[in-house]
Amino acid sequence: MPTALPLSAALLSLLTAAPKAPAPAPVTGPSPQVAERLIGAALTEGHAYARLAELTDGIGPRLSGSEGEQAAVQWAKRSFEADGVKVWLEPVKVPRWVRGEESARVVGSERHRAHPLSIMALGGSVGTPAEGLTAEVIEVRSLEEVAALGEKVKGKIVLFNHSMTVAADYGKAAGLRTRGASVAAKSGAVGMLVRSLATASLRSAHTGAMRYDEGVAQIPAAAVSVEDAELLHRLLAGGPVKVELKLGCQTLPDADSFNVVAEVKGREKPQEVVLLGAHLDSWDVGTGAHDDGAGVAMVMEAARLIGKLKPAPRRTVRVVLFANEENGLRGGKAYAEAHAGELANHVAALEMDAGGFKPLGVTLRAGPGGAELVAPWLKPLDALGAGSVLQGDAGGADISPLIPARVPFVGVRVDSSRYFDVHHSWADTLDKVDPKELAQSTAAVAWVGYVLAEVPGVLPRPEAPPAEAPKPAAAPVGTPKPAAP
Repeated sequence: MPTALPLSAALLSLLTAAPKAPAPAPVTGPSPQVAERLIGAALTEGHAYARLAELTDGIGPRLSGSEGEQAAVQWAKRSFEADGVKVWLEPVKVPRWVRGEESARVVGSERHRAHPLSIMALGGSVGTPAEGLTAEVIEVRSLEEVAALGEKVKGKIVLFNHSMTVAADYGKAAGLRTRGASVAAKSGAVGMLVRSLATASLRSAHTGAMRYDEGVAQIPAAAVSVEDAELLHRLLAGGPVKVELKLGCQTLPDADSFNVVAEVKGREKPQEVVLLGAHLDSWDVGTGAHDDGAGVAMVMEAARLIGKLKPAPRRTVRVVLFANEENGLRGGKAYAEAHAGELANHVAALEMDAGGFKPLGVTLRAGPGGAELVAPWLKPLDALGAGSVLQGDAGGADISPLIPARVPFVGVRVDSSRYFDVHHSWADTLDKVDPKELAQSTAAVAWVGYVLAEVPGVLPRPEAPPAEAPKPAAAPVGTPKPAAP
């Protein structure tokens, strides 16, 4: 277990000081002693980082259907049991995609020598023929540009270039990765490359999910490192460029997996559920430390700490470690289906999936009056700089299937400005997670989870989504990550 983290003097002062003036709201917050037992313990005991080390270094990558994912499910179950938290497994059928060997190179010509390229197949891609695929590259910067080029795309490998430099650009570029192959194939392309969706790069490729449109030829698709996308851009300025691409990936039959569900039963209203979620799976590269091992460690530690409280909070706190967020969202859909009969009693849902960075505050997706209900209870988080209700919606990929049931969403926003430095890459490893920042966000999650379960009232439910709105399942898989603040 790592060295204990000191509890700040500011937090101790905040938790023990008498209120300066009566709060205008009629709600009285919990005692400083409860805050100390949750926030103080999360900051000083170091369990979250130790647990993250077990998951990342001990088990490693956890792509759906893999042996690593199966090991992670059993590890999570044993960990909850060791913490004295009730736990069970709920079955989910998940896709089974295998990467295989992969390589690419710029074919040498009279203008330049051959260059190896750093690439990774996109999750769900088909493979190339065993001998590989060689074709000229054509560079575009949007899906619309492919259609505008018409016949010029036929027989080519389409390179989707873009200019992602900050985390907020992810949403703009994600469609190139998820939809680019089918858009290119409709114009006759034989392969697709996309510049990695990354805010930093040391010639590292960043993978991610893609999907094929029905009735459209399935062409191989891969992400290329930022540096190599720039290399291709420069070479193309001087004339035609050919690339040889070899992908050994394949999709196998669906596999059996599980959502891991644990809960601390409420003392007064056990039928009312506060859901704290994270996804247990990761990509098959790196060890998923930020995405989403950190979120898993946070919500597991929240359950452990809340489970030790006597008395328990008035409502039930339920932790769900979802299966298959990265390349299918099967776990989120399965949970919504399995618990359809009790979603009316889900009073809040919170998902942590933006890395193990320092907390900045709380976001809500609820009806009018939600902020007024929660804000007076957030004062103990002021010492962490996270005691305010921030602008912007809360949400998450795995809890998105709960939107039709009008479940209120709550978020602990973290400083994810560097999240996409390592996202979906070999570099997403434990050393990238700061133990102090992870402890701070864990404290915030534990406290917010407790508040939602203990506050006398419940969050007003948000308005129903418009009937014509797309179903959550139609959203690109793995892309609804919170934007950087």
